[in-house]
Amino acid sequence: MTRNLPQLNSVSPRPKVIISTCILHLAVLLVFLPHTFSWNSVCIAVFLHWITIGLGISFGFHRLATHQSLQAPKWLEYFLILCGTLALQGGVLGWVGYHRAHHLYSDQEKDPHNSNQGFWWSHINWLMHSVPTRKEIPRLTKDIAKDPFYRFCHEYYIELQLFLAIILYLLGGSSFVIWGIFVRLFVGTHSTMFVNSACHMVGYRSYDSEDCSTNCWWVALLTFGEGWHNNHHAFQYSARHGLEWWEIDVTWITIRLLQSLGLVTNVKTTQRE
Repeated sequence: MTRNLPQLNSVSPRPKVIISTCILHLAVLLVFLPHTFSWNSVCIAVFLHWITIGLGISFGFHRLATHQSLQAPKWLEYFLILCGTLALQGGVLGWVGYHRAHHLYSDQEKDPHNSNQGFWWSHINWLMHSVPTRKEIPRLTKDIAKDPFYRFCHEYYIELQLFLAIILYLLGGSSFVIWGIFVRLFVGTHSTMFVNSACHMVGYRSYDSEDCSTNCWWVALLTFGEGWHNNHHAFQYSARHGLEWWEIDVTWITIRLLQSLGLVTNVKTTQRE
């Protein structure tokens, strides 16, 4: 497979994203202040990580909204999209649009986080620049762009995060905010970004997909199954990413549970099943 050379001449910095990213990383240092640690705060952070990354990003944004690997009643679909919005990884239309572009141009020049441009670029630096593919987002998200709930979540994802922070403060004070917002967002952001970076550089390949995607167990652990990325690129419309018995896919387990309860239907799987 030919690796494409980096083409970064057509990108420009996004100052607001750069500043907000720096603020988040500095805010994590608040955990070193006295009296900010409690096991309740850690439990809140872990629980919200599952809600926002597992149910929200992996299930809602990725397998449901982006790839339409299954169908769910509107109340459940909207709940999952709200959970993903609380991960603070940008608006849902941008998230879905960029990921669809990633599959269209995987590891090519028009891939927004082309791994051939290096780990730092594919991990997070691409977010801090206006990549050319950004112009294609309206075209790639026509199917969801007119939905009023999607529009609401897309436009008010920062306000929703602030509302969550207020709730956490009322429940457990500043400790809940530090762990439930800042630490949780730090871990969740980098966990998802590792799918774009590490899962195109380290790990093993079960399928000869036309890109550099790999399966990486520790990314799968952090992201509830998203780390089986080579499997996903080989069967991108499948709701199941972990295909071997050792490839634990928590999101797939959740989908199967909801399917058994009749809450999700038309679940797509790989060609080999």
